[in-house]
Amino acid sequence: MPTPRWIAAHLLLAIAAWGADTGADALSKSGALERLLKQSGVYNVSKTGKTPGYVVDPAWPQPLPNHWILGQIGGLYVDRHDHVWVYNRPRSLTNEEAGLDGPLAGVKDASGQPVNAWGQARAHGPIADCCKAAPSVLEFDAAGKLLRAWGGPSDPGFLGGRCKPEDGCIWPNGEHGIYVDHNDNVWLAGSSAASKTPRAKSTMVTNDQGGDGFVLKFDRDGNFKMRIGGTPSGPDSNDTHGGINGTPLLYQPADMAVDPVTNRLFVSDGYGNRRVLIVDAATGKYIGHFGAYGANPVDDHPAAASHPWIVDYEAGDRKPPFFRTPVHCVKLASDGKVYVCDRGNDRIQVFDRRDPALGKPCANPGGEPGKCGYVAEQFISERTNTSIPGTAVSMTFSADKAQSCLFVGDNSNMLIYVLNRTNLQELGRLGRDGRMAGEFHWIHQVSADSQGNLYTGEVDTGKRIQKFVRYGGDGCSGTGSAVVGGVAP
Repeated sequence: MPTPRWIAAHLLLAIAAWGADTGADALSKSGALERLLKQSGVYNVSKTGKTPGYVVDPAWPQPLPNHWILGQIGGLYVDRHDHVWVYNRPRSLTNEEAGLDGPLAGVKDASGQPVNAWGQARAHGPIADCCKAAPSVLEFDAAGKLLRAWGGPSDPGFLGGRCKPEDGCIWPNGEHGIYVDHNDNVWLAGSSAASKTPRAKSTMVTNDQGGDGFVLKFDRDGNFKMRIGGTPSGPDSNDTHGGINGTPLLYQPADMAVDPVTNRLFVSDGYGNRRVLIVDAATGKYIGHFGAYGANPVDDHPAAASHPWIVDYEAGDRKPPFFRTPVHCVKLASDGKVYVCDRGNDRIQVFDRRDPALGKPCANPGGEPGKCGYVAEQFISERTNTSIPGTAVSMTFSADKAQSCLFVGDNSNMLIYVLNRTNLQELGRLGRDGRMAGEFHWIHQVSADSQGNLYTGEVDTGKRIQKFVRYGGDGCSGTGSAVVGGVAP
């Protein structure tokens, strides 16, 4: 694999060819490019393994139009066209971030002050010449050019237009999870819980009926096609037909993926429920579901009554027989494996979707591989103890035919682990905690394109997307650390 210094040298030669007295020439003389490669590349690399190399593209994406800015990144996915779909949360923008938004006609707060759609005071109109919330769904090409933008409460006319309640379309209160399938359908989910008190009337409240217990299906242009689920008041990890049109009722789902061979939709369900749900992607009808180690039915009560992960871990209970919320991601490899982010238990679990037992009634309390469709697990920085539970937040695969690399995002420690997918050993790391290019603050999503480039999204106050350009090899091999995570040497 070419070294960062080798890559930097060739970049400098290319820049020199542009001629002197340019901005690019100034960058090369300052050492900025070489520092960028060093800062954003793979580190803690195994001496007995190989990984691709990466460097962050600090100018990606291209500037957004209309003074738009992004909120928290609830979902991010790269489709089969190498287009990057971003699902952001406009309601997470703070007062100063929504400076361009003026008062909403006739709407005032409790003190009689005019407010904008967010409920932020706007007595004198917009508070600044920048900025404005982008629509919830944005599509970029690989160069970072915006191609489409639609959806959500910040897209005027969308609610009640392309998304009508009478058609079954309810926009979630908490945007979470986006997936584009092999037929270019765009799947969206939501992670907001049911409110214990009536929600205040606002143009920003899009679901006042209960929790976000559904996934939505649209075409690429944002035209509504189907809803699976409904608006429950609480979790039920064994529901099979309680939603709209006899579809299963979810509760705070987080992520989705469609098997192109069977057209089955797998849903990590989620922040309230503790399962992976399997439905028909064309009809939304129930096929199966499973919990940790492939168990079905899923017993919510012991899990809900358990201690936080780190408490049980320190007490020696290090193989919990349940998913501890949130069940944050589900990813499908081309060889039939299913990868699940059991974020609340600081682990990932692997299943075989070609096993007929997966999703069917089955018991596996001892976590036996080969039973109930269960294959293996790997803990991800297992001693992490945070107020927000869990480490394993998102995953994606490398672009080589074998998909030999597994990239696992850790939002608590704010980095990506590079694993050999064959043995689930750590071969290296990408990113660190921080606000600079190539660093992360609450990394929440990671996805790869067909060239092996990685794209990431951040929540909390991170509110940004980044691109890491691959160079060198396209796959992973060899051995590394059997223990994933912990403080790097």
